[in-house]
Amino acid sequence: MIIEKAEKILEKYKLCNHCLGRAFGLLGKGDNYIRGESIRLILNMEREIRGEDPLLEPQECELCNDIFKKVKDLARLCYSKVSKLGLEFDTFLVGSRIPREILGKENEIVENFELKYAEPINRELNRELGKILEVILQKTVNKNNPDVVFIVDPYNETVELQIKPLYIYGRYRKLVRGIPQTPLKGFKESVASIICKPFSNAAKGKSIFHGAGREDVDVRMLGNGRPFVVEIKKAVKRRINLQEIAKEINKSGKVEVLDLRFINREEAEKILTSNHKKEYEALVYVEESVSEKEVEKVVKALKDTIIHQRTPKRVLGRRADIVRVRKVHEITGNLIDEKHFKLRLITDGGLYIKELISGDDGRTSPSVTEILGKKAWCEKLDVLNILDEE
Repeated sequence: MIIEKAEKILEKYKLCNHCLGRAFGLLGKGDNYIRGESIRLILNMEREIRGEDPLLEPQECELCNDIFKKVKDLARLCYSKVSKLGLEFDTFLVGSRIPREILGKENEIVENFELKYAEPINRELNRELGKILEVILQKTVNKNNPDVVFIVDPYNETVELQIKPLYIYGRYRKLVRGIPQTPLKGFKESVASIICKPFSNAAKGKSIFHGAGREDVDVRMLGNGRPFVVEIKKAVKRRINLQEIAKEINKSGKVEVLDLRFINREEAEKILTSNHKKEYEALVYVEESVSEKEVEKVVKALKDTIIHQRTPKRVLGRRADIVRVRKVHEITGNLIDEKHFKLRLITDGGLYIKELISGDDGRTSPSVTEILGKKAWCEKLDVLNILDEE
């Protein structure tokens, strides 16, 4: 049946051995060209017995336009592209863009001759290119998670590169007040810009900062630091020295990074979607004065307490107006002077501490203001630790 179908195909279409072999490409193992050559040889032997002219391989294939004769040239284009860029990578994959008219003609042949075991042209082209590139690049094909994908347009002889982003995990301490986490109008720098610049320079790519939560401009982030991920798009240099980058960032004296390491995208998503408890220290100001007994009253009222917090007025433009339910797990307090006391709290992530103190005109309840019956507000706030999930 294979020889009979091959004869009918070749009587209607002038196909090269690659395209003939690909019509039966999912049968057996081996190279489509050899498969097509073998089918054509047997077919022509039978035709000779019958006294019929042979169906020889044409000078030009009317399906692929002899694109397989250019595979080595296309491989050199790929090699040249990454060499000029200086791209560092270990694994790759090849993809291709085939014109619609060629795909349409291929589908027509497959349907007309009921070719159940045909292989698409782009799959063969990608595989043949990959074989050559493995040799000349001394890199390996990875179908699941390649560092770079070569997107080849074989008929226009162009190559595009799809470079897998790099993901780096770390924790940062913000040692000073007055710096936003991400770029903000009116501020020359941010935690993100201080961290990302050395990564961009080292990797020769575009760095994007992702923080696991954020703190206000006037709040320090101390202790074990806030988890973050730097995503580097189109990274040319992929073997960057994380210790050297950490040293450069830490020289700023404003931001310090810890525990830098490479991670994958799945790990990054998990880190950025986890909700952690947080430990805070707040300096509270009470205009009408405050006593040690009142501090004790606040601690007793808030310990192990559920807080109902409507979205603070100061962030309403950026957050949905909803009521969040969060818990204060642990709290201690000590009087500083007649108008100040300190609170140290461990709370659920997502609880706004400034509003826990001020009450935000009743939008947060209970609050320090509500418990004291006096106006109180947060004068200074530090995040001491981000507590990892147990």
